[in-house]
Amino acid sequence: MHHGLPNPQRLLAFTTLAMATTMAVLDGSIVNVALPTIARDLAIAPADSVWIINAFQLAVTVSLLPLSALGDSLGYRRVYWAGLAAFTVASLACALAPSLAALTLARLSQGLGAAGIMSVNIALVRFIYPSSRLGQGVGNMAVVVAVASAASPTVAAAILSIASWRWLFLINAPIGAAALVMAARTLPATPRARHPLDPVSVVLNALTFGLFITGVDGIGDSANLSIPVAEIIAAALIGAFFVRRQLGLATPLLPVDLLRRPVFALSLATSISSFAAQSLALVALPFFFEGALGRSPAQTGLMMTPWPVATALIAPLAGRLADRYIPGLLGSAGLTVMGAGLVLLASQVGEPGITSLVWRLAICGLGFGFFQSPNNRLIIGSAPPERSGGAAGLQSSGRLIGQSFGTALMAVAFGRAPEHATAIALWTAAGLTFLGACASGLRRSA
Repeated sequence: MHHGLPNPQRLLAFTTLAMATTMAVLDGSIVNVALPTIARDLAIAPADSVWIINAFQLAVTVSLLPLSALGDSLGYRRVYWAGLAAFTVASLACALAPSLAALTLARLSQGLGAAGIMSVNIALVRFIYPSSRLGQGVGNMAVVVAVASAASPTVAAAILSIASWRWLFLINAPIGAAALVMAARTLPATPRARHPLDPVSVVLNALTFGLFITGVDGIGDSANLSIPVAEIIAAALIGAFFVRRQLGLATPLLPVDLLRRPVFALSLATSISSFAAQSLALVALPFFFEGALGRSPAQTGLMMTPWPVATALIAPLAGRLADRYIPGLLGSAGLTVMGAGLVLLASQVGEPGITSLVWRLAICGLGFGFFQSPNNRLIIGSAPPERSGGAAGLQSSGRLIGQSFGTALMAVAFGRAPEHATAIALWTAAGLTFLGACASGLRRSA
């Protein structure tokens, strides 16, 4: 058991994490709203502009686990600071990019920096807060991640209403510079488990996750499904070889030793399920608000805010409760509430009413926030301290996989049944959430 950092250093250290993590999570999707504007400004085809998103997503996905492993061996503070520095410089390069090629390369670099931040942020929380208050720390970080994920359309709309798309990136420069100074002064030094990084595992990791994410994204975008299906099959075959190699390593890049722990594996599975459900809802609803209700992008962003606001209000309380009660049961209760909210939303799609939609969104946000804090506490708390980096890397990877899967399902719904896509997405999200609630309830002893 450790005592964490004393205040005010603890508050300053967490604020540093919150600043950097918010930027990293926001930039994963904030550009979506601005893609048409960017395409016109750079005189590129809309189809080509998708690489502005894909470059960031792929860079984050393939580098999360290697960087989390580096955090275990080099120290989490070093990896975090380097990732934050790379992200800040790359954000400036994005803002100044004169062409698609330059912007794509800058986004690739930005994604690598974001992975450095996200791969070890939860691991650092473990050393910032005392063991007895780990749930509170994880709950606070859950607020940051969940609100940043859900609020990105609102933030993008607000920035674009008063400035050009380049400010989506330029605003990161002063915030990142301030966070770098604070990180150097406040983040704790952490134990190092010196072990070499296996280069073959790094390559296999990149191929497995890169092909999987590309294939899943292609299911909704490609008229010819043979290519994305082949990519997913290739990812599965390479992934099987990847896992087999990890079983023979003392310190595996893919933390199979952690996945052997039932509590850890169930927590990761429910995290993927919850983020897939959230992604389905948050991608589907803006189309419904703008298409069926005739709202502007700015109004749509405001209508989506009850979800992140409710999450922000409940997650800290859920984190504190997770320090005192069984986190698995708390998480199951949270997902049940979220599922109920999604059912209420799905049943309301045919009879739109703004007031009734708002409180239904708030129920979803309450359930999501009540689940995330206890679940993330289990993920990081069930791993040995020296494996905190691996646990944090898997936690972030699970979030990205869930979001990608949810987005792909939404694209399939739009492609196969556009008139009923929103209802299909919300009912599917509710089903995923209730499945996650059942899996979470199996962790009664945790």
